[in-house]
Amino acid sequence: MTGLLTSIQAALGLHHTSIPFTSSGALPSAFAVTDLACASIAAAGQAVSELLQQHTGRLPTLEVDRRLASFWFATSIRPVGWSVPPLWDPVAGDYATKDGWIRLHTNAPHHRGAAENVLGACVDRAAMASKVAQWGKSDLEQAVVDAGGCAAEMRSWKQWQVHPQGQAVNAEPLIQFSADNGQNPKPWQGSVAQPLAGIKVLDLTRVLAGPIASRFLAGLGADVLRIDPPTWNEPGVVPEVTLGKRCARLDLHDKTDRAVFENLLKDADILLHGYRADALERLGYGVAARQKLAPGLIDVCLNAYGWSGPWQNRRGFDSLVQMSSGIAEAGMQWKKANKPTPLPVQALDHATGYLMAAAAITLLGRGGSARLSLARTAKLLIEHGAGTDEALRAEDQSDQGMLVEQTPWGPAHRLQVPLKITGTPLQWALPAGELGSHRAQWW
Repeated sequence: MTGLLTSIQAALGLHHTSIPFTSSGALPSAFAVTDLACASIAAAGQAVSELLQQHTGRLPTLEVDRRLASFWFATSIRPVGWSVPPLWDPVAGDYATKDGWIRLHTNAPHHRGAAENVLGACVDRAAMASKVAQWGKSDLEQAVVDAGGCAAEMRSWKQWQVHPQGQAVNAEPLIQFSADNGQNPKPWQGSVAQPLAGIKVLDLTRVLAGPIASRFLAGLGADVLRIDPPTWNEPGVVPEVTLGKRCARLDLHDKTDRAVFENLLKDADILLHGYRADALERLGYGVAARQKLAPGLIDVCLNAYGWSGPWQNRRGFDSLVQMSSGIAEAGMQWKKANKPTPLPVQALDHATGYLMAAAAITLLGRGGSARLSLARTAKLLIEHGAGTDEALRAEDQSDQGMLVEQTPWGPAHRLQVPLKITGTPLQWALPAGELGSHRAQWW
């Protein structure tokens, strides 16, 4: 554990200090997933603690609960009388090819369409499996990617280390900071109870890592406004990740909506984005344009495969990076299974989300930017080695918070928060809500 936390503290420029982790046990995995959960959440908490020390002269103490951290890396919401929609499209998943395994990510309709453009229409997994079996894994990966889809063949860590993209991303820092552009920092408007009160966060992230980051910032009092394109939806994760946020829609190909977006950006303190590396550039909102529109903006971005190398602009998700980087193959060996064995939770997404939040908080008062990637977080996890075999005590009612969250889908509880910061409760003013349910404006 100490090695993981120390590495993250060094990457963020935080003090090397030990943070207590309460309770015991770990998620079953070939890797130290619970240690990664605790270390990333602790680092985000430490960033808050050091921010408060800077402004109040007092350093709050922290602790992280191992069980709750593990549970939050799966899901934090507990619906009462309703169910969260399935996370996965019916044909998403791992398939055997002629010469190995491949994962197809088909959750978005256009990503499923891309896979079916290559393989032909598939009504179910059995139809997809028979078509995939006729391909070689590398040829199919490339064909789906070329069609605008998302796929990853299963590689070992050894293979990933010699792959051009593996070599590129493994040489990158865990968090790539760039200095600020000379703008005067905004005065702190927060308090011990709400350290990020008065901070406006413009959230252009989707699915998991970025939304985890903005959820954490919202829990500390930030005003988070999430912007999605007109037709985007992710029903399986929206109830989990929109807690504490307002969600609006804008079409950045539309002139009127672009003007609204630019006004939002001018007033934002933090921008979070998780588009592919070249996507904002192609919309006319590259780094230079963002800095011109919003001098002093804290700009925190992530992508799947890193910021250099041949795949820097490739579509990717946690499950695909696990296949590419050797995690799923190592899991298969560890479990003595006959198919890819991913992590028990989407730990790359969750950990990278907390690291994004921590990076944003450390940049408050000085400005600048930070870049992270799922594949670089994968290297951190892989190199840390195996975790403990001790099982977690099963979840029970006492793990849930007392408050009832009134969501559009029905009432729900949240699990108790794994992070305790003395005097600074993580709490959210807004329940989870539908995408596009608010106007695109700051409060």
